[in-house]
Amino acid sequence: MRNDARPDAHPPPGGPGAAGLDCVARINRAIDHVVRHLAQPLHLQDVARAAGFSPFHFHRVFKALVGETLNAFVKRQRLERALYQMSHAPRRPLTEVALDCGFSSSSDFSRSFRQHYGQAPSRFDLRAFREARREEFDRLMAGAAAPLRLSAPPSGENPDGFQVRLRELPARTVAYIRVFQPYREGAAQAACERLLAWAEARGLADGQWLGYMWDEPEIVALADCRYDVALVVEDVRPAGEIGRFEFPPMRVAEVEIRGDIALEARAIDWLYKSWLPRSGCVPDEQPAFEAWAGRPFAHGLEHFELACQLPVRPG
Repeated sequence: MRNDARPDAHPPPGGPGAAGLDCVARINRAIDHVVRHLAQPLHLQDVARAAGFSPFHFHRVFKALVGETLNAFVKRQRLERALYQMSHAPRRPLTEVALDCGFSSSSDFSRSFRQHYGQAPSRFDLRAFREARREEFDRLMAGAAAPLRLSAPPSGENPDGFQVRLRELPARTVAYIRVFQPYREGAAQAACERLLAWAEARGLADGQWLGYMWDEPEIVALADCRYDVALVVEDVRPAGEIGRFEFPPMRVAEVEIRGDIALEARAIDWLYKSWLPRSGCVPDEQPAFEAWAGRPFAHGLEHFELACQLPVRPG
């Protein structure tokens, strides 16, 4: 989502109102359809149908709100998923990665990768790429949270004493508000407040609250990241900016934390960089979750009580 596109912002009086929120909801349904079917062929007509648009109008609305065409968005999502797999399952053959991420062949993958990143995937310096993105992320977080210790401990060390519990979670349906460019000050909290107001009006506010990133900041540019604020629901049919998504059953590696945002960042780093390589597992194709204890941001930004949940499968 580009800087001039703000579908997560609540429309001001006299602004787009219900019609504008309906467009946002439809585009979110299109994005959800892409995420669910990224390994399969994705045709404009099918994605437009999922969003409830004619293909002609959908193409224009999608580009206006997302800042890139559907084809460009799909290709970027596939490439970023491939980088994620190359990072966390480095022994996996590139041909398997290519097909799993929706490319028709390894040559199609290599050509698209070279066009986007300037090198063939087999020659790409993934470590340097991730380090550069991490430096950008750390600068942003340090500006908001200085002087907290955001840097990760050396691989294999666990000075915070994190403990992993493997859990089997059932299928979950969530009502969500999607936040684009979530590192903007106050963006995620504002979305939480709106979803909380929606939930309180329906007697749902004391359910399980989740937050999850669809993108890993060490791979995806911060301006392109997406974060969903969500509440586990059953039969509720949301509308407007509030969407609905169904997650399948999954196994998660869970670490409970009670502390500041820096502790959460270190827990996620430790899960990926220390626990995961020794676990015999690889990440599943689902986002990592924050499962809040109680309501989100109940203690502001100074203290979090939640479980970090990394979906995994056998390696």
